[in-house]
Parts: sequence; structure tokens; C-alpha cells
Amino acid sequence: MRAPEFWRPGGGGLPALLLSPFSALYAGATRRRVAREGWKAPVPVICCGNVTAGGAGKTTVAIDLLIRLQRRGIAAHGLLRGYGGRLKGPVPVDPARHTAYDVGDEALLLASVAPTWVSADRAAGAREAVARGAGAIVMDDGLQNPTLEKTLSFLVIDGSFGFGNGRIIPAGPLREPVSAAAARVQAAVLIGPDETGALEDLPPDLPVLRARLVPGPEAKALAGRPVLAFAGIANPRKFFDTLAEAGAILVGRETFADHYPYDEDDLRAILAEAEALKAIPVTTRKDIVRVPPAFRHRVAVVSVGLAWEDEAALAGLLDPLFARAAPDPLPLPA
Repeated sequence: MRAPEFWRPGGGGLPALLLSPFSALYAGATRRRVAREGWKAPVPVICCGNVTAGGAGKTTVAIDLLIRLQRRGIAAHGLLRGYGGRLKGPVPVDPARHTAYDVGDEALLLASVAPTWVSADRAAGAREAVARGAGAIVMDDGLQNPTLEKTLSFLVIDGSFGFGNGRIIPAGPLREPVSAAAARVQAAVLIGPDETGALEDLPPDLPVLRARLVPGPEAKALAGRPVLAFAGIANPRKFFDTLAEAGAILVGRETFADHYPYDEDDLRAILAEAEALKAIPVTTRKDIVRVPPAFRHRVAVVSVGLAWEDEAALAGLLDPLFARAAPDPLPLPA
């Protein structure tokens, strides 16, 4: 589903005001839930969470960390709920067998770089991962899930959206007050420039790691060429901006709801529009797994990665968790 317009930064008005009493109930339920004790795994558990409903870049951060830990020689496993999938788990994700309908689109992305588990019960998923040899667990989302104790938690923030209108669900996009989430994390990760002043709402002593999205190597083939970009992610603008940064000429843009399940009619319409514009249809890695298989070969896919402003600051948070592992001496490629 699409987030309501009044959830956006600067939004609010009468809809938010009328929904505020329900926000108090939601915040109270979240506060009671996160106060429960979780299972303590025998390996480090790193959580890439956020405080807003929808995407903020958590999956991109989780993938970066999984690759980074593997380069240190650590058998890192991914763990997530599997939003949009029918399987509750715990189940190891198999990209050759599972679809987005089974395990959700993010799970397939994580499984492309590391062993990954889908589990509605995060503690049960972590136990399975440890039993299968995980030396670390990287959670995609789960900051408000108390069933598994976290060793290191990041509050991921989309610089273009920030904390939206600053109100709690359903009056706004916040799952809980920013101050409550910030009290349970060791650092924030700001992706892109802080366009909304979100950092002003964080504790002044909370470390902030800055990063920006960079296009994957596939984007080089699109430089100087007309493209029709489409995306069903929380903030499609980020993808469109990344393509433009890579030199692609965006002659068309189509946005869909986050996790949108494309059907054949959708793809026929997109391909027809691309043909009329004499453009290359292009989408994200997260979207392509939701495209009907018969159409995937007709769509270009561009991945995105993270470029960290201060690699040493990130390493400084990871190093204490893996005292016996040598730190990663090389930055990750885009």
C-alpha cells in the first residue's frame, strides 16, 4: 500500500489530528512490546532497523554488512520477517526455489549474498541460523521486535523522508517516538542528505554514520541512453535520482506502491510505454523479483550500494563484536 500524503514531512492537518487518539494506543502497545526480554544468541546480532513504517534503506544496509562481515571471514546469516511472503518460518531462503510470494522480496535480495532465514519469530530463526553455523546474524528490520536480543542496533534514516510528519501510526509513519527508538540503538545511519532536519530529533551524543546510495555496475550501460524507470519501493525518487547520477536520461517514471505485486498487464503497459518513448525499461533488484518471470528478460535491472562517508567509524562499531577477526581493510565496491 502507499503511505498517505499527510504522513510526509510537513504533512498533518485534520486527518492527523483526528487519528491522534489512536496513535497514543499504538505507541502504548509498542512500548509494552519492546519492554519484553528476548533470547540472547551466542553470536553477535546486528539489527538494521528504523522508526518509520516502510523503507528507509534497511535492506541496503543489511546487505552491505553481510558482505562486509563475510570479507572478515565471519559466517554471517541474514534474518528477517519476510514481509509480503506467505511462509512464517523459520525457513532458509532458497532463491532457486522460493519466490517473492513465498518469502518476500527483501529475503531474496539478502539470500543472494548470504545464507538468509525468514522467520516471523526472530528468536526461532536465530536459533536455526546458529545451529547451521552462523557466526553472526544481521537483521533486516526488527528494531521493535523484542524476541531476540540485539548486540548492535542501527537506526536507519532516509534523508529525503526523515521521520515524516513526526506523528505515530496512524496519524503519521512513526512506529514509536523517535526518542524511544534512539535510546535502544548504538548509532544512526543517515542515507543521503538530511533534507528534513531529522538529525535534530536525535540525542546529541548518538553517533551518526553518513552514507549515500551509489549505482551498481549495471548502470554504466545506461549512461547517455533514454530509460523508462519504474519502481514499487517506499521511496522511488531515490532510485530515479541514482539512475540520473549514473548518466541515464529519464524520459519516463512510473511509481507503484511498496512491495507492489506486478502482473502481466502491468508489464505489458510498461513495455508499451517504453517502446513509445524509445526507451529502455529499467527497475530495481527489489522490484524485478516481483515481475512475472516471462517478462524479466525484457527489463534492465540496476542495483544500488552504499558509499560510507567514514568507513573507519563503521569499523569501529563492528570491531569490538569480532575481536578475533581482522577488520576489513578495503572499502566495498559500488
